[in-house]
Amino acid sequence: MQISENLVKVTGDKNLSGFDSDHPPDPKLIDTCVHCGFCLSTCPSYRVIGKEMDSPRGRIYLMDAINEGEAALGEGTAQHFDSCLGCLACVTTCPSGVQYDKLIAATRPQVERNYPRTLPEKLYRKLIFSLFPYPNRLRVLLAPMLIYQKLGLSKLIRGTGLLQKISPQLAAMESIMPTIPLDAFYEPLPEVIPAEGKKRYRVGVILGCVQRLFFSKVNNATVRVLTANGCEVVVPKMQGCCAALPEHQGQKAQAQALARQMIDSFEATGVDYVIINAAGCGHTLKEYGHILEDDPDYREKAKAFAAKVKDAQEFLAQVGLTAKLSPLSDKPLTMVYQDACHLLHGQKISVQPRQLLRQIPGVTLREPIDAALCCGSAGVYNMLQPEVAEELGQQKVENLLNTGAELIASANPGCTLQITKHLELQGRQVPIMHPMELLDYSMRGIKLQ
Repeated sequence: MQISENLVKVTGDKNLSGFDSDHPPDPKLIDTCVHCGFCLSTCPSYRVIGKEMDSPRGRIYLMDAINEGEAALGEGTAQHFDSCLGCLACVTTCPSGVQYDKLIAATRPQVERNYPRTLPEKLYRKLIFSLFPYPNRLRVLLAPMLIYQKLGLSKLIRGTGLLQKISPQLAAMESIMPTIPLDAFYEPLPEVIPAEGKKRYRVGVILGCVQRLFFSKVNNATVRVLTANGCEVVVPKMQGCCAALPEHQGQKAQAQALARQMIDSFEATGVDYVIINAAGCGHTLKEYGHILEDDPDYREKAKAFAAKVKDAQEFLAQVGLTAKLSPLSDKPLTMVYQDACHLLHGQKISVQPRQLLRQIPGVTLREPIDAALCCGSAGVYNMLQPEVAEELGQQKVENLLNTGAELIASANPGCTLQITKHLELQGRQVPIMHPMELLDYSMRGIKLQ
C-alpha cells in the first residue's frame, strides 16, 4: 500500500528538531513493519479518530520519517504519538512480530525532551506526575476530596458543566474521582503477615499508588488470599510507585528513580516472588530490566527483580489454590471478566484469571464482544486525551452490559474507575470487583449482597 506524502508532511517550522541520540526508535525494529494494516482494526485510537497517522502503522511511518530527517518532531507529529493509548493490542495482532511496544516506549521520552509543549500542557502534566506517583502527597489531598464529595460539590460541578468549559482535561480528572474510603488515611497492613497453615512461599506484595489509597480493600483481599493459600506475605514500608505512570508517558528520569526505589525496598526481604494486583503496574515491573538497562549499578538488580514479579492471578494459577472455595451467592452468578490491556497484551495473561474465577462454585463467565479493545483508561490517558477516552469507555461499558452479566470483574484500578464512570453515565448499577476480592469472599464464605 502506497502511503501519500501528506502523511509524513513536515510542519513547516525548520527550527524544530528531530529525535536526539539518546535511544531513538530503532530503525531495525521500524523496518520489521511490512505495512500490512492488520493493526488498524485493533487499534483503539484509529477506530475512534479514523486517521492513518493515529494508527501503529502510521506512527511507525512517522518514526521512520523523523529518523531520516524527512519530518520534524513538532505539533504535526507529536500529536499522533500522544494519541496512542499504549494498549499494545497491535503487538498481539501483528503477524510480522513488530515490537511496537519498544518503538513507542523509545519515542515517548523523545517527545517529552524535544517537543516544546504549551504552558497549560506543561502545568497539567506537572500536576499529574508530581502527584499521582507519590501516595504520601496524594494522601494530603484526601481530606479536602472527602469534604468535596460529602458536600455534594461533585454533582454540582458536573451538573453545571463549568469545569468542562474551562478545561476538558481537569473535568476528565474530576469525573473519575473515586469515593474516598476511610482506610485510605492510614496504612493498615503490617510488614509481615504469616501464612495460614503450612508455609509454601514467602512473597512480597506491592501496594501501588492509586490502588493503595482508593482500592485498599483490593490489597487487603489480595493479602488474605495469599496467606490463605500458604504464603507468608512481606509488605516493605519504604516501597513507593512502581513507575508505570511516568514510564508510559515518557518521563524517563522519574521512572528510573522510582524503579530504583522499588528495587531497594525489596532487596533484603528474601522473597520468592513479588506479587502485584494491578495490570499496568505489573507490566512496568516486568520491564525494569529494560528501564534500567543503562544503569551499571542497577542493571543486574533490575533483571533479577523483574524475574520475580508475578501478577496475583498469574501466580495463584501457577501454584494452585489450596483454600476451599464457597459460592458467592445462593443462586448461580453470571459475571464478565474485563481484560485489562497490560495484562492481556502486555503480559499475555488472559486464561489464568478466568481459570481462577471458574473455580468459584456457581460462577458462569460470559465473554463480551471486542474484549481486547481498550476501555480508554490507559494509565492517565483518559485525563490527557479525554475525547478519545470517552468514546472508548462508552463502547466498553456497552459491550460489558450486553453480556447480561450481573457483575464485572476487573483487575486494574484505572479500568475500574473508567468503567464505573461510564456505568454511572448510562444509569446502570452493575457491581465491579477485583478477582482477588471475589476469591477472598469465596474463601471466607461471604455472600455478595
